[in-house]
Amino acid sequence: MRNDVRDLPASNDGLNRFLGGSPLAVAFRLILLSVLVGVVLAAVGFDPWNILHSIRMLFQRLWDLGFDAVNWLWRYFLLGAVIVIPVWLLSRLFGSPRGR
Repeated sequence: MRNDVRDLPASNDGLNRFLGGSPLAVAFRLILLSVLVGVVLAAVGFDPWNILHSIRMLFQRLWDLGFDAVNWLWRYFLLGAVIVIPVWLLSRLFGSPRGR
């Protein structure tokens, strides 16, 4: 006969497997992660007391930012085109002929 020693499962072994670690370690990780995510959400503009309003304001700001970016791009295009197009046209008119 062999003397096999079998460890009986601890009373909180199922809980540890369910949580993914000891309850204290999991609680610490969840608290730390919650604080980090809270900082990121606060930087974006979320308010925990009025979350629906914060979500609506986020989409409004993204919408406005998108159209502001198009307006910004158009203004710089026009400003650059005032110089680039005449210089290109003059270089085409007075440039040396190329292999024709």
